[in-house]
Amino acid sequence: MRALNLKLLRNLWKLRGQVLAIAVVIASGVAVLVMSLSAQQALQDTAAAYYERQRFAEVFSNVKRAPLRLVERISTIPGVRSVEARIKQFATLSIEGFEEPVIGHLVSIPEQGEPRLNRLVMRSGRLVAPGHPDEAVLSEPFAEAHDLQPGDQFQALMNGNQRTLTVVGIALSPEFIYAIGPGALTPDDMRYGIIWLGQEAMAAAYDLDGAFNDLSLGLLHDTNPEQVIERLDRLLERYGSQGAIARKDQISNWFLMNEIEQLKNMSTILPTIFLAVAAFLSNMVLSRLIATDRSEIGLMKAFGYSNWQVGWHYTKLVMAMASVGILLGWLLGAWLGRVNTELYAEFFRFPLLIFRPDAGVFAIGAIVSLIAALAGSLGSVRHAATLPPAEAMLPPAPPMFRKTALSKSRAGHWLDQPTRIILRQIFRSPIRALLTSLGIALSVAVMVMALQWIDSIEKIVQVYFHDAQRQSMTVGLVETQSDTVLNEFRRMPGVLAAEPMRAVSADFLVGHRSHRGAIEGVLPNPHLQRVYDAGGEVLQVPPDGLIFSTRLASKLGVGIGDTVRVEVLQDRRPKREIPVVDLFETYMGTPAYMHIQALNRLMDQRPSLEAVNLLVDKHQLSSLYQRLKSLPKVSAVVLKDAAVKEFNDTMAETIMIYITFFAAFACALGFGVVYNSTRIALSERGRELATLRVLGFHRGEISYILLGEAALLILVGLPLGCFVGHGLGWVMTSAMDSELYRIPLVIKAATDATAVLVTLGATAISAAVVRRRLDHLDLIAVLKTRE
Repeated sequence: MRALNLKLLRNLWKLRGQVLAIAVVIASGVAVLVMSLSAQQALQDTAAAYYERQRFAEVFSNVKRAPLRLVERISTIPGVRSVEARIKQFATLSIEGFEEPVIGHLVSIPEQGEPRLNRLVMRSGRLVAPGHPDEAVLSEPFAEAHDLQPGDQFQALMNGNQRTLTVVGIALSPEFIYAIGPGALTPDDMRYGIIWLGQEAMAAAYDLDGAFNDLSLGLLHDTNPEQVIERLDRLLERYGSQGAIARKDQISNWFLMNEIEQLKNMSTILPTIFLAVAAFLSNMVLSRLIATDRSEIGLMKAFGYSNWQVGWHYTKLVMAMASVGILLGWLLGAWLGRVNTELYAEFFRFPLLIFRPDAGVFAIGAIVSLIAALAGSLGSVRHAATLPPAEAMLPPAPPMFRKTALSKSRAGHWLDQPTRIILRQIFRSPIRALLTSLGIALSVAVMVMALQWIDSIEKIVQVYFHDAQRQSMTVGLVETQSDTVLNEFRRMPGVLAAEPMRAVSADFLVGHRSHRGAIEGVLPNPHLQRVYDAGGEVLQVPPDGLIFSTRLASKLGVGIGDTVRVEVLQDRRPKREIPVVDLFETYMGTPAYMHIQALNRLMDQRPSLEAVNLLVDKHQLSSLYQRLKSLPKVSAVVLKDAAVKEFNDTMAETIMIYITFFAAFACALGFGVVYNSTRIALSERGRELATLRVLGFHRGEISYILLGEAALLILVGLPLGCFVGHGLGWVMTSAMDSELYRIPLVIKAATDATAVLVTLGATAISAAVVRRRLDHLDLIAVLKTRE
């Protein structure tokens, strides 16, 4: 086999251009796979280590007020390892140099020692000290947003009393990796921050001596949290509990796990595309190589090499080409995985980073790539191994020439000779031409799939923030208030309109299906925050019944006219059977709406509200901000313009990373397809093109014949790629469907045009490389080669 191995090395060197092009495509698929799986594994390991080190709780519950003596009973629940009773409240902050109201989420910590659960990671300074009720520890993102350092001070309106708090430390917490304020969709570190105060200071400020309103539980290993939650809810029901939740439903952890799940989806879909193209390219290269190696195969058979040895020789050729791509993919994927993980670690503010890609990740990339390459070349290898020696020694039969419909038509006479040569070559090998166009189409499709995220995000912003919401801001209240407070808001400076809202936590039950969410009470025909269907319809809220989002209706398996059992989780906890009267499509959350008067009747309460939507004169915002800062009843202020900006910034920070990666991979795909196609065509038709030069064709015409064929196939592949890209976009958006948001499939014409132009640029570079080789064609050497 030594002679065949030497031949293998010579073939690899002779085909180095095609080998490198195939390797780039394989490397792209392997890199995406390794990057996604390694980043996914790193994030899981980092989060797990962070949670374990800081003792992140497994169960969380909020109550209105419960005595501390209850902690001992809770600790006896089977499976409970530790219990942390805390106080949580909202306060309005005034920070020097920042005009808008800032909402502080106050969380109590012990004055002595560390918390049992949800421990802080101190980034600078120290924890609060006993006997200093005005000392505060700030979350790092919030402190950095306002440039606050230990020793700085700010004002906080706590339970109607203005307090001056002194920053003594900056910290991070596993509980607030993704810290979003009430009513917000994304973190806004300028307007919402986490602040830790001493337990005694919080109890004194909010009249909760000997009591708590928030509970965290640590569980023993392998304990089912649902069983603990069931017993915990029974204990806390009389104290105003809205139902405990497991760690998987805790908002910060939910967002983090959702990002990891998206990486998992990406590692499944995209590598499949690249490896499918790699299989096509390896088949194209090998089949054409075997066609030119016919005589050599005959000699090998004549010298006694068996079918197995010949087949193994060409199999090793494919494996060598794939191995180059695998090695490049390993290196690129490991580097991109590290970069991707660091970006996520910075975004989520992990205080540690564990990046130790498992060898299995690289093994999966190698095995899948080898299988794809070998599967694509199996037919060609089999043909080489079974070729009879006598037949192999003969040159291939020349193609049959006959007049086609094109040559007989009037249009055929109008075409010049080079163009007719191009068309004849395509019609002689339609399958080969189709596969080349399909390779280009996949390059465009990957680009369209990446760029469509920008269009989809713009659609979400337009529907959710502009079409549905017309208010300037939403003001949340600490607790339910009489609707007479609405007149107070209407008299505030700059307020042009004010509308009430109310939300109550509830479980929705239909047979064995359930959903824990909230009922939002609104006016029958609200003008500020409308019940808006993504299709463009504004719904009116009927006097009775529920309006469900289609996502919630699908989860519960109900439609219009069906009845849902509603079990409210607060106040008197009423339970009712309520019909679904209408459905609407929304891209955010799983909302359920109800007439606010009907909701008040359900709660057996007088007309009440918990939030107010305001339309404000922008010229009087400063006066309104000052007024809101002085109201102790305010728990949240969500500015629509700021929410839109934060949403766009957050999405841009994550989505643009992927768009950049996939744009580069798509260019590599287009380059590899075009280079292999034209380079092999040059090898096959070198004698023909040299003959044409001798007959008087100049270089431009020869280049036109070779590259014109590629250009025509590219032009066919471009619209096909846009079509396939729409399909891939649908696959990706469907994979990202969750209860938090749905990604609409929106692809603008400009997106298709951008994908086409970028792909054309990549293929033009490839064509230029081949054109350079064509211009340096040695006519004498080529013409001396035998058929």
